Amino acid sequence: MAVSTSPETPIPVGEVSRLIGGWIDRLGAVWVEGQITQLSRRPGAGVVFLTLRDPSYDISLSVTCFRQVFDKVADVISEGARVVVHAKPEWYAPRGQLSLRAAEIRPVGVGELLARLEQLKKSLAAEGLFAAERKKPLPFLPQLIGLVCGRASAAERDVLENARHRWPAVRFEVRTVPVQGTQAVPKVIAAVQELDALPEVDVIIVARGGGSVEDLLPFSDEQLVRAVGAATTPVVSAIGHEPDTPLLDLVSDLRASTPTDAAKKVVPDVGEEQARIRQLRERALRAVDGFLQREERGLAGALQRPCIQRPQRMVEEREEQVTALLERGRRTLGHLLDRADSELAHTLARVVALSPKATLERGYAVLQKPDGMAVRAPQEVRTDEVLRARVAEGEFTVRVDGATGATGTTGAVTPPA
Repeated sequence: MAVSTSPETPIPVGEVSRLIGGWIDRLGAVWVEGQITQLSRRPGAGVVFLTLRDPSYDISLSVTCFRQVFDKVADVISEGARVVVHAKPEWYAPRGQLSLRAAEIRPVGVGELLARLEQLKKSLAAEGLFAAERKKPLPFLPQLIGLVCGRASAAERDVLENARHRWPAVRFEVRTVPVQGTQAVPKVIAAVQELDALPEVDVIIVARGGGSVEDLLPFSDEQLVRAVGAATTPVVSAIGHEPDTPLLDLVSDLRASTPTDAAKKVVPDVGEEQARIRQLRERALRAVDGFLQREERGLAGALQRPCIQRPQRMVEEREEQVTALLERGRRTLGHLLDRADSELAHTLARVVALSPKATLERGYAVLQKPDGMAVRAPQEVRTDEVLRARVAEGEFTVRVDGATGATGTTGAVTPPA
């Protein structure tokens, strides 16, 4: 229950410590997993002191146990080993210190570690943290490479030497951190996040040499895996050797089998690129030369064509065709005109033959009344009626003689109209 206090009625430090101890005493025994960072076994002492650390959260707790409890596992554990402890929390009131009283200590074997890693791997894969679509492509030629590695390590030397041998102008931003032990996980996470925050860093390499499964455990830590998965800069994992596969290899954007392999995959070889450029230039020159040769052959073939050698030939051929068509048109028109002329002559002859004038020229005459009507019968005229007689050479007037029925001339002949 909460203790009621005030500035006027405080409680002593000893009472606070006693209350805390009472609360902790009510806690039951728990199984705790961690890594042993300190181990103190004093000769003749009946108690062994250990420090148990959680590398993921950078938290430590003191552990005490009786010597007979520790002696059961003394031959298989040492500093740096991972263990599972069955202990009860205890509060040491005089110093205000929390510790664990261990009743049993069990070392964590390699098989158990691998089983836990496999379970963590499945859990992270189910979240999609290892999905291929999350992988970011590496730049072709990074200007600045971030490198996270151990201090003065062979991995650092391999990456720097191989990268500069392949591309002498490459630059590095190096962060040296512990790569095993209790400080490895938080230090590596901090280094990756620091390099990821630098906009000029194009790619980050996390490198470490080979080691046992226990040595490579920090690179399978869940916090480190999530930190690398959240990075916006491409991350290359170069941990251990080819058979080693920490979880960092799965979440990184590119896995390199060794630090040397990482340098080869991140930095292009200047000699290979120059050779590739030469090959491309030669290929381009061959392509252009082939194109020019094809065009030259095509131009030469075009120049050999008759229409190019004698362009006027086309005009001459067309001139002959036009002349032939013109002559044909003239002949056709002449035939048409001759036929029309012949038809017109025949028609004129028929018209002349059938015209009244031709009849008059044969000696006939036409009598017309004053109104122009032709006289066709004697009954159509009256005695003493004046008629007009038309003959071939003109016309004249006549008068009808009623006594004899003959006509006589009464006027002079007038020329025809």
